[in-house]
Amino acid sequence: MRGFAEKVVFVTGSGRGIGRAIALRLAADGARVAVADLDGASAARTAEEIGKSAVALSIDVVDSASVRAAVAEAEKRLGPIHVLVNNAGWDKVEPFVKSEESTWDRVLAINLKGPIICARAVLDGMIERRAGRIVSLGSDAGRVGSTGEAVYSAAKAGVIGFSKTLAREVARYGISVNVVCPGPTDTPLFQGIAAENPKLMGALERAIPFGRLGRPEEIAAAVAFLASDDAAFITGQTLSVSGGLSMV
Repeated sequence: MRGFAEKVVFVTGSGRGIGRAIALRLAADGARVAVADLDGASAARTAEEIGKSAVALSIDVVDSASVRAAVAEAEKRLGPIHVLVNNAGWDKVEPFVKSEESTWDRVLAINLKGPIICARAVLDGMIERRAGRIVSLGSDAGRVGSTGEAVYSAAKAGVIGFSKTLAREVARYGISVNVVCPGPTDTPLFQGIAAENPKLMGALERAIPFGRLGRPEEIAAAVAFLASDDAAFITGQTLSVSGGLSMV
């Protein structure tokens, strides 16, 4: 992939799972990577795996002060941020009528407010430099709905709507804003959900035309494309990487 030499990327939730795969992929493509995660120890492990071109940062994406501090530290240690990847997320699968308001608040804060806070923290610099890429992780749940994920689906639909509007507002500054929507992907988070519902994985594998779950590195490849110079004329788009589970 072209366009990452000397570029700085900031990846939230990159201590493990899809975020880790994104950080490793962008580093392999030549980027300097700010590995940002609520779990500072997991961020440190990812950064150590990458090497000298990465720094580990502790971040709480729902706390504006924490995000601003992490962005400032990343730019102090690596240079101006050219790419923001909003990957951090959280979900609790349960019927809506059995869910609690405290869960709604947490799901909306992490999955919707978090990307908004992070985008705001990097945009002034990107606008000043008249260049930048923002790629947020959505979900096909936000496009077609998903049983047991009503509020999560709402949050991810919000990420898509926010990204499309932001793409219109900042295109004049040479900044692109896009969304990657993973389908069911074999991550520690998914394994935890599947452990509570042993039939879930088999049902999903039967429903996905390719007959398997996605792999984190396959999501990372889509993010790397949209963050690269190869996608310089693409903005406001939503790309599903789901093995054909949804075709919208």
